[in-house]
Amino acid sequence: MKLTMLVLCFLFATTQYSTAQQTKPILTAAEQQLIDLSKQKWQWMSDKNADSLSLLFHEKSMFIHMGGTWGKQQEINVIKSGGIWYKKAEVYSASVNIIGNTAILLNDIDLVAVVGGNEVINPFMVTEVYIKENGKWTMGSLTFSKLMRPVKMTGTNK
Repeated sequence: MKLTMLVLCFLFATTQYSTAQQTKPILTAAEQQLIDLSKQKWQWMSDKNADSLSLLFHEKSMFIHMGGTWGKQQEINVIKSGGIWYKKAEVYSASVNIIGNTAILLNDIDLVAVVGGNEVINPFMVTEVYIKENGKWTMGSLTFSKLMRPVKMTGTNK
């Protein structure tokens, strides 16, 4: 009897563990759209595509960096001038929460950037806030929070 109970407990525990390991969050269409938009934004930043970014950034958007905080026009100018070149963002995870017409997207990334002519790699949790107006998502805020974890990115293909 004890052996039977022990076997049943073991089977129950391993079934629960394997089910938990296989569970992935199911995204709504809007959540997936925002994650895709964020990926596109990283590519536009890498490509220095200021025109597309200008359409994405809300007129009242704010950008919070390690070295300062500024609005849309200064962010566009920094990208155009190469003051910051967002060379590559390696995204390890992304999650999004939608509250009404506002979406909060978190990206765990390693960012390769050229700042003042020097290439740097930093681990960040990036908070992106999007606002849906007239059926279209625009970015209201972008905040870089430096993480204490080491850089995960490996190799020289940065």
